[in-house]
Amino acid sequence: MADVLVPVPLQWRRGWSRRYNQSGALARVIPRQSGVKLASEALRRIRPTAQQIGLSRPQRATNVRGAFKVAPERSADIAGRRIVLVDDVLTSGATTDACARALLRAEAAQVDVLVFARVVDSHRAPI
Repeated sequence: MADVLVPVPLQWRRGWSRRYNQSGALARVIPRQSGVKLASEALRRIRPTAQQIGLSRPQRATNVRGAFKVAPERSADIAGRRIVLVDDVLTSGATTDACARALLRAEAAQVDVLVFARVVDSHRAPI
C-alpha cells in the first residue's frame, strides 16, 4: 500500500516547451481510482540535464546524478511515507534511480516505481 504518489519532474524549460509533464499527467489520474494522495510538487529537478536520448547507460546515470531533490517545504509529505514514483517511460532506470535516491535522502520509508512503458533491448533484456 502506498501513502503518496510522486511524478518524475521535468526541467522547467522542457516542461514549458512541451506544455505538460507526461509523468505528472499520468500520476494525476491514479488518485481518482486508488485514493492515494498525489504530491506533484514534492520532488524537484534542481539542475538542468541533457536529454537522455542517445546516451549510454553510464552516461545517463552521470547525467541525472544529483539532479533531483525533495522541496524542503514538502519534506513532511515524504518523510516516513511509502512512495510510488511515477514515470512515463523506463529505459535505463537512471532517472528513476536518481529520483528514488532523492526521496530516500528525504527519509521516505520506501520507494516503489510505477512506469507506463518499458524500453527493452531485445538482445540484452533484463526482464
